[in-house]
Amino acid sequence: MKRRFPALIAALWWGSLTTIGFLVVPLLFANLPTPAMAGGMAAKLFAAQTWVSVACGLLLLLLSTSKQSQALAEWAQFAIIFIVLGLLLALLSQFAVAPRIVARENLRLWHSVGSAMYLVQWLCAGVVLWTLVPAPRSPD
Repeated sequence: MKRRFPALIAALWWGSLTTIGFLVVPLLFANLPTPAMAGGMAAKLFAAQTWVSVACGLLLLLLSTSKQSQALAEWAQFAIIFIVLGLLLALLSQFAVAPRIVARENLRLWHSVGSAMYLVQWLCAGVVLWTLVPAPRSPD
């Protein structure tokens, strides 16, 4: 169980980013009456997603050290860079980019920056998940 818990957290992180960013938000814009309504709801969903990302990232960082030696766990030696980068991107998106989008300040630029940051965060979470999930064994 101890070995599987980090993989479960990484799956939650990557899966929630995937669901919100690539399914739910596009559906909002396709189905709500106005882009303003969809944008307002999307902003709330992305804010909630930030806190899911922060919780998952912090849990992964806590689980990355061995209690006995304070050394990095084997999986964390590679993944920690992507965990920290994903956390930073989530926080920067929420506190630096999102307020500019909500204020409609240079909307095209800040929406592009926010989208790129979300995509990179999604890739970081994917790398962490890929690192934690072992390859299936071949039936010899």
